Amino acid sequence: MIHRQKDSPVLGLDSGSRVAVLGGGPAGSFFSYFLIEIARRVGIDLRVDVYESRDFSRPGPTGCNMCGGIVSESLVQTLAAEGINLPPTVVQRGIDSYRLHMDVGSVRIETPLNEMRIAAVHRGSGPRDVQSTKWTSFDGYLQTLVLNNGAHLVRGRVDSVDFKRGRPEITVRGGSSQDYDLLAVAAGVNSGTSKLFETLGLGYRFPNTTKAFISEYYLGEESISRALGSSMHVFLLDIPRLEFAAIIPKGDYVTICLLGKDIDKSLVKSFLDSSEVKQCLPRSWRSDHSSCNCWPSMNVRGAVGPFADRVVFIGDCGVTRLYKDGIGAAYRTAKAAATTAVLWGVSASSFREHFWPICRSIGRDNTLGRLSFGAVRTIRKARFARRAILRMSTIEQQGAPRLRYMSMALWDMFTGSAPYKDIFIRGLSPRFIGRFLWNMLVSSFPLDGSNSERRL
Repeated sequence: MIHRQKDSPVLGLDSGSRVAVLGGGPAGSFFSYFLIEIARRVGIDLRVDVYESRDFSRPGPTGCNMCGGIVSESLVQTLAAEGINLPPTVVQRGIDSYRLHMDVGSVRIETPLNEMRIAAVHRGSGPRDVQSTKWTSFDGYLQTLVLNNGAHLVRGRVDSVDFKRGRPEITVRGGSSQDYDLLAVAAGVNSGTSKLFETLGLGYRFPNTTKAFISEYYLGEESISRALGSSMHVFLLDIPRLEFAAIIPKGDYVTICLLGKDIDKSLVKSFLDSSEVKQCLPRSWRSDHSSCNCWPSMNVRGAVGPFADRVVFIGDCGVTRLYKDGIGAAYRTAKAAATTAVLWGVSASSFREHFWPICRSIGRDNTLGRLSFGAVRTIRKARFARRAILRMSTIEQQGAPRLRYMSMALWDMFTGSAPYKDIFIRGLSPRFIGRFLWNMLVSSFPLDGSNSERRL
């Protein structure tokens, strides 16, 4: 039996309470799902309204959530344990490895463990020029799930948010105002809605963000299979401000994703024009023939004050993982917020005690993530260090999985399959450091004078 504790009758949820969720992406859908499920277990019947103006069944920008679309297999399995079984039309599990590309050569790194595969998804219904829909929208599937579970969709743009008599009130453009007992904000950092709350005196301050770049190209499934195989292709290139770059195969399309510090057109051009990218893609590929592209903002440092009485901020308008696994962070913060609201109450003190620790742990882990990316940035600038990574990874792929120290670190760094804390600690192990130093020493004195590293 689940026991529910509330701060006071005024700041708790009871049968008939009304809850608004701003944003119908993963964070909003996860929150709605867990809120309804947990409330039912304790005998509470809630009214949940999900405000979302986008239609995820439509291709192109109107149905897209501006994301690279990579989900760790561990999250897919975690969701299944929660009763959220993603069908094959949503998750493409064909990506079982990644290929690391550098100017000194490339290496294919297989999944360290069978359960650590990569899942690729389309957040919307596909690029703007999609001819036939082969994949179901990940966001659309989650939204349908929660609507079938009893939530209500409000299709419209939120024009204003206010507080009257201590309760949040929402006004939709061209519509009437509705008041609620709890407001969960899952609007993300690419919507102006979240910024409305900075002026309401709640203590909320919008997250620090940076610009990313995502582009999709139609190449055809057969052409993609020949050029890219079943791998996600990751690039470690000495391009200023570029922290991470990947080419992700998705059926007839490839998604190119660049993350870093304020990605701009000149940086994108430097990457797309690089020989490593051109060698990876079919000769028919042209960088100026994209099907869709966008320049989304990304949360790089969490919001200040992501909760108040009757208000909680989840997903990337609150806190998310640095550069990776945003959907996983949305799941964690959404479930923590929903559990707190039903079992403990909707006051700021309840969220501080039961929701904030999850946000704080993600934020602290991101600090280690920044240190890890800083180390990669330093290594990226030294050619002998890049050769050492290539040599060490290539040799490891021929040995036992448990001895693949560099391969495991790179896998987790690039796919988001593990916390940055785990990556950081493994990177400080004597065995990892010793083997890396040895490979740097050997790589500094190649046996023949030319492209020996490319033949590893």
